[in-house]
Amino acid sequence: MTGAIRLRQVCLVAPELERVIADIAAIMGLSVCYRDGNVAKYGLVNALLPVDTILLEVVAPFRDGTAAGRFLQKSGGRGGYMAIFACDDPDERAARANALGVRTANVIRHAPYHGVQLHPRDCRAAFIEFNHTDGSDDILGAYPPAGPDWQKFIRNDVTRTLTGVEMQSPDALGLAEHWGRIIEVPATRGQDGTPELRLPNVGFRFVQGEAEIMRGLDFRVANVAAVCEAAQAKGYAVTGSAFLIGGVTFKLRQ
Repeated sequence: MTGAIRLRQVCLVAPELERVIADIAAIMGLSVCYRDGNVAKYGLVNALLPVDTILLEVVAPFRDGTAAGRFLQKSGGRGGYMAIFACDDPDERAARANALGVRTANVIRHAPYHGVQLHPRDCRAAFIEFNHTDGSDDILGAYPPAGPDWQKFIRNDVTRTLTGVEMQSPDALGLAEHWGRIIEVPATRGQDGTPELRLPNVGFRFVQGEAEIMRGLDFRVANVAAVCEAAQAKGYAVTGSAFLIGGVTFKLRQ
């Protein structure tokens, strides 16, 4: 077992960036902290918004033949793209995943940042990335993918925190156990019997469904009704306290 791990970032994918990122920012009361030019080599544009200490990223392809574009075609635009975990040793965690038959898809080295992305086909449902920034063990410390001063863009007047990620599979328990082995967090069951993985800063919940996808994100907000009204004003259908944007369902609670 390696050291502590926490969710650092969630990445969504959209066919066009600007409307989705603008709508998320307006509805959820968030601010864009950075646009990372390094993703251009993958045929992508992106933008990141801090939700407390977790980064929410949206990427969009700007040319044909990208992994993100293939993901959109295969999924019909439904499902989150990547779960990114901060840890002390990405290479060690990737080696353990490789031993489970989960291949490494990409290695990112932009000192002091180092990330290892695992193959989505082997992870199932979404990419998993492990990363570490040298000298930045503080959750409010340096994190180069989010820019030099991402902390200044944290807002909590509307959205307080991202509290959960909902995964879906025809074999929910099997997917929970599989992800648990990869990220080295034991699968347990919630009070309602739903398989879950509990990290220090967030929970992953695994529910039954036809396709294997990252299905939803749970947020704690200051005023559920006000956020729902903002979503409706932008043209999104709201069911209860949830709406679909960027391929995933945003679920709200106070």
